[in-house]
Amino acid sequence: MFDTMPPMQEQGGSGQLRWRLAEDEESGTLFAKSALSERHVGTGEYRGMEFFHVNARTIVNKVPATSKMPFSYTINAYRGCSHACTYCFARPSHAYLGLGIGEDFERRIVVKLNAVERLESELRSPRWKGEPIAMGTNTDPYQKAEGRYHLTQGIVGVLAEARNSFSILTKSTLVLRDLELLADASKRTHVRLALSIGSLEREVWQLTEPGTPPPDKRLEAVRRLTQAGVRCGVLIAPVLPGLSDSDEELRAVALACLEAGAISVTPVALHLRPGVREHYLEWLGRARPDLVELYAQRFRKGSYQPRAEQNRITEVVREVQESVGHRYWKPRPPVRRPPQVPAHSKPAPGEQLRLL
Repeated sequence: MFDTMPPMQEQGGSGQLRWRLAEDEESGTLFAKSALSERHVGTGEYRGMEFFHVNARTIVNKVPATSKMPFSYTINAYRGCSHACTYCFARPSHAYLGLGIGEDFERRIVVKLNAVERLESELRSPRWKGEPIAMGTNTDPYQKAEGRYHLTQGIVGVLAEARNSFSILTKSTLVLRDLELLADASKRTHVRLALSIGSLEREVWQLTEPGTPPPDKRLEAVRRLTQAGVRCGVLIAPVLPGLSDSDEELRAVALACLEAGAISVTPVALHLRPGVREHYLEWLGRARPDLVELYAQRFRKGSYQPRAEQNRITEVVREVQESVGHRYWKPRPPVRRPPQVPAHSKPAPGEQLRLL
């Protein structure tokens, strides 16, 4: 059992996972007994990682209206993320599971084994009206674990078959594995991808996002996705004070993304909410102590930087798009698709749809 594992090494880890494990589910019908286990210890390219198998009761999550997010429904097949981004806002979610937000978040990954089956079931529900679904809103759907479990691949297939629109945010070039699948989905429904590329400087990338592909590889992913007909934008996110926030660096990233064919380039200034703030500033004190005072000033009033700084970042990128963006891409005409009909409301063979 998970309880018998060695104690957590991180401060704040409780030693017990606060989630029903796969073998604890009452039905036990989705998987063979031999496939049900609390955890799998990674070997080979996954060495140093642990995967905790769980059966999720639901996979489509309703976003609280108070969150003010630009989407209402999300899917997260994994909890924790091997990208190990120092600033990741999702780190505190691991504490809720009884795990640490540092190395535990990066190496102990919760895997919702039944994600694809749950999605198929939930899309058939009469209560589901075909609303857009966002992925990558918590942890990356194309992180390293996806190479082993293929859950995102299965989810994209189900959404495409149902003609249910969706969006994906990722830092990973593993998305190219599903290039044909995403291109086909784009012909069936509205699909929007975004790659997160915060800096082109390899030193900054290696320091702050050690588990991600290098930025030039992500730019190539943008190019290939766009050429395949998949609408792909870029988030310059997050823009890090003292590391990637100079006007020159912002211009360079924005220009490179437009040259790669990005349909949009949007900067996002770093914000540090409680939990992440403490983790990030502790890391900063070790990695770049020369920047500690700058961060103390920028975040002295709370989780967000001063509005003037946020506006500066936005304005620099906007000017690049306005001055040179039209050279590299032209808006494609919208793809005309048949009206979306949720799976549960499709007529049976020979049955005529009612007009009233």
